[in-house]
Amino acid sequence: MNWFRKWMRNKPGHPIIAEDLYSEDEENSVLNTNLEHNELILKRIFHNSSDIVFRKVQKAGQNHWLIIYFATLVEEELINDHILNPMISKCKKYKPLFVEKTDSLDDQSISISMTSVTSQLTDIVKKVLNGHAAVLTIGNSDALMVKVNTKAHRSLDEPSSEPVIRGPRVGFIENISTNIGLIRSRIKTSRLKMESYTLGELSQTQVAITYIVGIASESVIEEVRTRISRIQIDGIIDSGYVQEFIEDSPYSPFPLVHSTERPDVVASELLEGKIAILVDTSPFVLILPMTFWTGLQASEDYYVRWPIASFVRWIRFLFISLAIFAPPLYVAITTFNQEMIPTNLVLSIASSREPVPFPAVIEAFIMEIIFEALREAGIRLPKQLGQAISIVGALVIGQSAVLAGIISAPVVIIVSITGIAAFTIPRYNFANGIRLLRFPMLFLAGTLGLYGIVLGLMGIVLHITSLRSFGVPYFTPATPLTLSDLKDVIIRAPIWAKTRRPEATGSNDLVREPAGQKPSPESGGKGKAH
Repeated sequence: MNWFRKWMRNKPGHPIIAEDLYSEDEENSVLNTNLEHNELILKRIFHNSSDIVFRKVQKAGQNHWLIIYFATLVEEELINDHILNPMISKCKKYKPLFVEKTDSLDDQSISISMTSVTSQLTDIVKKVLNGHAAVLTIGNSDALMVKVNTKAHRSLDEPSSEPVIRGPRVGFIENISTNIGLIRSRIKTSRLKMESYTLGELSQTQVAITYIVGIASESVIEEVRTRISRIQIDGIIDSGYVQEFIEDSPYSPFPLVHSTERPDVVASELLEGKIAILVDTSPFVLILPMTFWTGLQASEDYYVRWPIASFVRWIRFLFISLAIFAPPLYVAITTFNQEMIPTNLVLSIASSREPVPFPAVIEAFIMEIIFEALREAGIRLPKQLGQAISIVGALVIGQSAVLAGIISAPVVIIVSITGIAAFTIPRYNFANGIRLLRFPMLFLAGTLGLYGIVLGLMGIVLHITSLRSFGVPYFTPATPLTLSDLKDVIIRAPIWAKTRRPEATGSNDLVREPAGQKPSPESGGKGKAH
C-alpha cells in the first residue's frame, strides 16, 4: 500500500493527502512556500485535537494567510484585535502583510511585541502548544509566532501552608510568569538572573533557575544547571518531581531542598546567596542549599522583634525534642527503668495500666498510628469538616479507648503532647521527617530501653552531620562551627546586627550593603549608619 501511495503522490494532479505528507521525521522538517501543504502537515500533527483552530484569511478570493492556535490556550480577543484586524485593513488597502519574508513585517502590522519568526516545524508545534498563534502566509516559508496566551489562574492569596500573623499576605500561584514577577518586585536589581529550561518530553514544562550574581556561589549554580539538564522524564507536573531528581540523599527522612509558597521567603533566601527553582503550574518554589536550621525557621521570625523571635525559636527547639523523644522515653522508663520515676507517679501509672492487655510499646504504637490517621483524614476532608473531625475523633477515640481498658491515660497524654509538638515545626516537609523518626525510636526504646534511645540519638546526629545539600554541610553553622552565623540559629539577632551573609552560601559577597544600622541613643532611637 505504501508503494501505491508513493506512486500516486508522484502523479501529476494527484490531490495532497495529509496522511501521505506527515511522518514522525517530518515534524523535524521545515515549512515550504506552499500554504496548503503546510496546513495539511500541521493538521496531521494536531490530528484529533478538538480545540485546535485553523483560521484562514482570504485576499482577492484566495487563501492568503493561515492562523493556527489552540482556543483553550489563547485569548481570542487578542487575535482579533492585534492579528486579524491588521490583516483585514491590509487587505482593504491591497498592501501585503508580508513583503518578502515574514520577518520583514512592518512595525505597525502586529501590535504585540512578543513575536518571533521560525520555519522549523518543531518550534512551531512547541510554541503553539505554549499558547502562541502561528501566522503563515502564501508564498512564504516562515511563520510568525505571536504570543497571545492566557492561562486561567487563581488570585494572589495568602499561602494556606505558611500562614503568618505579621508579614506579606501574598503567595505564589500556578503561573511561572506571575511568580517571577513577584520575586522581581521584591529584588529590583539587574544582578537577579533567571535561566529558563524546558523539562518533560510530553509536558514541556518551563523551569526557571534564579539567583543573584555575585552573591550565590558559582560552583553551586553550575551544579544546579548540571542536575537540571540531566533530568529525563516524560512529564513534570509539580516542583516535587524536580526536587526528587536533584536532591543529594533521596533515602534520608530529612529534606535537602526547601520548598515554599511565599515570595518574601524566596527573596530573603536569594539575598543570602541561595538559589531558587520555579516550575510552571506549581505554586511551590524550591530553594537550595538547605540546612537543618532552615526547617526550624519561620518567615515571621524576621517580622517581629528579635527577643520574641528568639524565645519562639527556643520553644521550637524544646518541642522538636519532645516530638521525637517523648513517647520513646515514656516506653523506656515505664518498661525498663521504673526506679527513675517518683513513687506516687509510679503508682498512678501502674493503676492506669492495670486493665490494659498490651505492653507500653504496643500502646504507644497503636496511639501514634491512630493519631497519624486522624491527622491525614483532617487534611483530606473538606476544610469545614476536617478540623472538626480530627478534634472530635481524637477526643472520642481516646476517651473510649481509656474507658474500654485498651489504652492507658498516660499514653494518650504523651501522644497528644507529641502531636502538638510536631505542629510547632514551621516547615511542613521538615516536620514530616520528624514524624517519621518517632517510629524507629519507639522500636529501639521498646527493645533496648534507654540504651536504645541513646543509640538512636547517636544515629540521628551522625546521619544529620553526614548530609550535604549541594556541597553545603546540612548541620552548618553548628558543624562545621561558624561562630558568626550562629546569631541566626540559636537566637534571632537584630536585623541591624546581621551585617554578614552566611559563609556557607554567600561566600562570594559576605558583607551586606549597606553594612547595617544600629539603634543609637544619641539619635533619639532613629539609628545611624556605622
